[in-house]
Amino acid sequence: MKTFAVTVAVLALGLAACDTKTEDAVENDTAVENAVEADANAATNDAANAADNALDSAGNAIENAGEAVENAGEAVENAADNAN
Repeated sequence: MKTFAVTVAVLALGLAACDTKTEDAVENDTAVENAVEADANAATNDAANAADNALDSAGNAIENAGEAVENAGEAVENAADNAN
């Protein structure tokens, strides 16, 4: 009977140890998953910001080109006025 009680006690301790390790593994997996998700969100935000910046730069370049054309037209007009 003592052998049976000792065996049950050892099995109970073994199960308790496994349960703790399983909980730790789940917590570690959750931490890794959260870190990966945070990294993915940061990368997505970086890509979105880069795209926004590129669009802003392209818009500024187009606006500057339009102003240059307008300035050139005014210069031609002024030259024509001065020629008269």
